Amino acid sequence: MPWWGIAILLLSCLLFFAALHAAAKNKRPVKRALLSMGSGALTLAAVNLLSGFTGVYLPVSLLSVLVSLIGGVPGVTLLLFLNML
Repeated sequence: MPWWGIAILLLSCLLFFAALHAAAKNKRPVKRALLSMGSGALTLAAVNLLSGFTGVYLPVSLLSVLVSLIGGVPGVTLLLFLNML
């Protein structure tokens, strides 16, 4: 997938989450959407940084990054669960 396709996908996810937060009547929907997407990315980074201590490693690929951005912390938890199977 070309880089502009990934950028369009991420931007559309951001706009979708902002619309969801706006429908829930949050005061700053874009900020909330960025925070939820950022928390997933930080969780994926934390899992990989702590892999030396825990022995749990998630490979960083386009799929895992998109799942962590779209799903947030539950998305990373899903990746960890699927990795254990």
